[in-house]
Amino acid sequence: MWGARSLAAGMAAAMLLAGCTGSPAGEETPSKTPSDQGALEGQGAEWQPDGLAASIDRIGTVPSKDLKPVRLADGLIPPTNHWFSGLVFGDDPQPVYPLPLSFALSEDGLTFGLPAVTTTEKTIMGTNAPMVQVSMAESPTWQVVAYDALSVTAEASSDGSALGRVTVVQGSPYITYTAIREQELSTQLPFEAGEDYASLTSGDGEYVAVSSGGSIDAATVTLPADASVTWGAVPEGGDPAVIAKLAAPVTATAVAYEVGEEVRTTLSYETEQPTVVVRMPHQQNDAATCELGTYASSYGALAACEGNDISWETTAYEARAELDLSGVSGKDADELKAALTADVAAAKDYPADTYFGGKALYRDAQLYSIARQLGAEKEAAAVRERVRETLVRWANPDGCQEVDAFCFGYDETNRGIVGQTPSFGSDEFNDHHFHYGYFLYAAGVLGADDPELVEQIRPVMNLLAADIASAPANEFFPERRTFDAYASHSWASGTSPFADGNNQESSSEAVLAWAGLTLWAQVSGQTELEQEATWMHALEGQSARAYWTDFDESDPVYDGYAHTVLPLNFGGKRDYATWFSPEPAAIMAILVIPASPSSDHLAGDPERIERNVTEATSNGGFNQMYGDYLLMYSALAGEEARVAALEEARNLDVVDDGNTRTYLLAWLMSLKA
Repeated sequence: MWGARSLAAGMAAAMLLAGCTGSPAGEETPSKTPSDQGALEGQGAEWQPDGLAASIDRIGTVPSKDLKPVRLADGLIPPTNHWFSGLVFGDDPQPVYPLPLSFALSEDGLTFGLPAVTTTEKTIMGTNAPMVQVSMAESPTWQVVAYDALSVTAEASSDGSALGRVTVVQGSPYITYTAIREQELSTQLPFEAGEDYASLTSGDGEYVAVSSGGSIDAATVTLPADASVTWGAVPEGGDPAVIAKLAAPVTATAVAYEVGEEVRTTLSYETEQPTVVVRMPHQQNDAATCELGTYASSYGALAACEGNDISWETTAYEARAELDLSGVSGKDADELKAALTADVAAAKDYPADTYFGGKALYRDAQLYSIARQLGAEKEAAAVRERVRETLVRWANPDGCQEVDAFCFGYDETNRGIVGQTPSFGSDEFNDHHFHYGYFLYAAGVLGADDPELVEQIRPVMNLLAADIASAPANEFFPERRTFDAYASHSWASGTSPFADGNNQESSSEAVLAWAGLTLWAQVSGQTELEQEATWMHALEGQSARAYWTDFDESDPVYDGYAHTVLPLNFGGKRDYATWFSPEPAAIMAILVIPASPSSDHLAGDPERIERNVTEATSNGGFNQMYGDYLLMYSALAGEEARVAALEEARNLDVVDDGNTRTYLLAWLMSLKA
C-alpha cells in the first residue's frame, strides 16, 4: 500500500519561500531556485523548534530504507511526499502533473502536454499526455538539481557533462529548457514558424514555442550556451499570440499567507515580464481577472490569467481540543457516563506502530476530555494516566537508542523522523502527517492542563512537528514535507511510484493533522507554528470540500461520474476507490475519520450530506463496519438527522477501534442546538 492506511487495526502570516533544499552540516547547499537569479525573499512566520540539532543528536538515528533517490543531486533533501517525487525516486522516472500540464522525463529527452480528460462512472482521468516529445542529440541522464515552492528543475547530462536544465512549474502553462552548452533539440512534430513565435497542434491541444537567444526551425531547436526555449500550452478559447507574448521563464516561486478570521494565500511567480498563471477551481474568485481561456483537468476547469500571482481567501477553521458538552445533562449525561464506564473497563493495550498507536492515543485523549467534562473523576484519572504514561513513553528523548518499540528515531539518509514500528510504509515516508497528527492532537489535549507534561514531551513532539511543518527547510527536514500550497492539500505517498502522480485518500485525517499541530503549538507556546498550522488547516479543509466530499457537480468534468464523493485523488486521476475496501461505507468513512472536534469542514449543505450518506449506507445501512463514522457525519445534516443518528447509535453493534461508543454518543449529543 502506498500513501494509504486502513481504518481499523483489523484491516491491514507571511511570505515563506518553500525552498525544500538543504544539506547536512558541512556540505554545500545548492540553490533553492530553478535558476541562478535568486529566490523570492521570505519573511514572517518561519518556524523550527528550539534546540533542533541537540534533539536530533539525542534521539539518535534509526536504520534508513533505500528509497532510491537515484535522480537527485547531491546535497538536496530528498523530496518525499511532493507532487514531483516520481521524478526523483525509483528505477525509472514517473510522469508528474504541474497543472495544467503533464510532464515526463524520457530516455532521449522529455515530454509534456495537456491531458485529455475523460470521465467514467467511477474514474476521472487526466493522465500523462506526451503530446510534445522533445529529443536530444545525446541521450541524457537526468537529475533533479533544485526545487522550491511550486517548481522543480531537472538537469540533463551526457558522459558526465551537463547539457541543460528544464523547469516545470505548478500553475504555469510553460516549460523552459535552458542550454548549458551548445546543442540541438528536436520535436516529433514540426512547429510552424510565425512572426514572433512558432506553433504546433498536437491532438486536441495547441502549443507555442519562443526562444531566447536560440532559434526554432520546424522540428529543430538550436540553442547556443545559455540560450533557452519556452514552450507553452494554449487554453481553450485562448489566443496563441497572447500565450506566446506572455511566455517567460519562471526564475523562482514563493508562497505567502495571512491568518485572521479569513486565511489569505498568495502564490508568486518571478519572471522578467507579466506571464500566465492558472487557477484551480478552489482558487477562483470574482477578484481575479482571468480572460485568457480555460484548461481542462481532472479537477475541473482551470482559469488562465495574466499576472504573476494567484491569491484567494479561505475560511479559517478552529482547532478544538474537545467537544463542548456544556449542554448535555440529565438522561443524556447518565447515558454517557454508563458508556464511559464500559469503554474504560474495556481498554486494551496500546499498539506499538505509529498509525494505530497514535490513533489510540487521540481516541483516549478524547475519552479523558469527556470524562472530565462529565465530572467522572475516577474514569478521567484512569484514562489520563494511561494516555500520559504512553505519551511520555513515545516521547522518550533518548528514543530508539534505549528501546525497540514505542519510540521515534531520525533517518539521516532520508531526512525525517520515523517510528521503530512503522505501518503502511511510514518508514518509506508514507502518511507521516496522518500518523503524527494523532500524536500531536493527543499532546494538545492533555497538555492544555498539564504544563509539566508539555515540557517533558516537548523535544520529541517538536520533532514530529518539524518533520511535517518545518518552514523553511533546514539541514534536517524539508519544508512542510507533505503540504502542497498550489493543490492546497497534502500528498500521502513518500516516493510516488505511480504513473498518475502522487495521491491522497484520507482528507479528514489530513485536516486532523493540522488541527493537532495547531493544538500542540498552542499548549507549547509556539506562535509561528500555530499560525502556519492554522493556514494549512484552512487550505486542507477547503480542498477536502472542493475535491473530496462537496465538489461542484455542475462542472462538466463530473458529467458521467456516478458518485457523490471522490475518495482517492492523484495528480492525474481521481477514483471512487480506496486502498483497502470497495465498500461504499469505507469509501465515505475514510473522508470522515476520526470526526474530531475540529472537523468543521465536514459540515455544509444538508442535502449533499444526506446524498453522500445515502450512497455510503446503500450496502448495509449504518449497522456495519464504519457505520459509527457515517452516523456522526449524517448528523451534520440538521436536528432531525441528529436525533435519528443518536437513536441509531444506541443500537449499533460495531464501533471502530479508533472510536469509542462514548465519543460517538458525545459527538451526537454535542451537536444539539
